[in-house]
Amino acid sequence: MNKKEKVNYVINSLEELYPKTPIPLDHKDEYTLLISVLLSAQCTDERVNKITPNLFKEADNPKDMIKLSISQIENIIRPCGLSPMKSKGIYGLSKMIMEQHNGIVPDNFKDLEAFPSVGHKTASVVMSQAFGYPAFPVDTHIHRLMYRWGLTNGKNVETTEKDAKRLFPEKLWNKLHLQIIYYGREYSPARAWNLNKDFITKKIGRRSVIRKK
Repeated sequence: MNKKEKVNYVINSLEELYPKTPIPLDHKDEYTLLISVLLSAQCTDERVNKITPNLFKEADNPKDMIKLSISQIENIIRPCGLSPMKSKGIYGLSKMIMEQHNGIVPDNFKDLEAFPSVGHKTASVVMSQAFGYPAFPVDTHIHRLMYRWGLTNGKNVETTEKDAKRLFPEKLWNKLHLQIIYYGREYSPARAWNLNKDFITKKIGRRSVIRKK
């Protein structure tokens, strides 16, 4: 199976499994999505969704968020991990949104990535899911599966993102990155991986990966 055939097999298989792709992080607008994605770093979406109602009850917009102290934010988000860094990031970006963007989350990579604690992956999620801009956010699931499927060399997430954008049609990026995440969680986890269950990898995966199992 050549690379083009592999790509088509992935697209068709994921579309059959996941025709609908709701965003796994609960949010109501661009700002609450941005905060939720920031909190999801090294934290499960399930846990984030348990914490954000408490945070957004106090402040669900940048104007109210900067009325809280960093320590208040930290106390609320502590269960998500990395709370000292994340609380400073939430406060800092909220302040920048108010002072530099008239209280509105900017819809471009340059401004989003200028915010504290916001990297390219977080900005990509906001750009794709909040603003509909074609992007391909690469998290650990996508990085792992693209390597297992032989669609990238696995050197780093930057390379994986470039390969994903080169191989998959742009019109599918925003949906496909969520479909791959869903598949990774359900069929191809990092731990307790069962190749017989992971039918896509079993069908198209690189031989070195398959031999390990």
